[in-house]
Amino acid sequence: HFPVALEGALKLKEISYIHAEGYPAGELKHGPLALVDKDVPIVAVAPNDELLEKLKGNLQEVRARGGELYVFADTESGMEPTEGMTVLNVAPPDKAISPIIYTVPLQLLAYHVALIKGTNVDQPRNLAKSVTVE
Repeated sequence: HFPVALEGALKLKEISYIHAEGYPAGELKHGPLALVDKDVPIVAVAPNDELLEKLKGNLQEVRARGGELYVFADTESGMEPTEGMTVLNVAPPDKAISPIIYTVPLQLLAYHVALIKGTNVDQPRNLAKSVTVE
């Protein structure tokens, strides 16, 4: 769900003006893990798929460094909230539509963060409604 993470990060940047980066969980040790501490919230997408167990290991590494986790996980993933990890349940989707189902909560996260910050979500700064290719 790397493209889903990229979309969530893009929306956070576009409407709440917060720097965010989307990474595949397998790349966590190649840079992003160095940034993790108690002041850096980590948002993860955890579908119940063949990579879930590896993702759980990565989430443990984040917690070991004091990172605060917010995990969007389907109810069949077995993910349970623990100290430092909030689990936000998503209905278990069909694999074909899973990226769509996981994108919507990330867009809503960006929207609500923007509202809390007081930014104008209807007219984000420096965004064009269309792009002209020259």
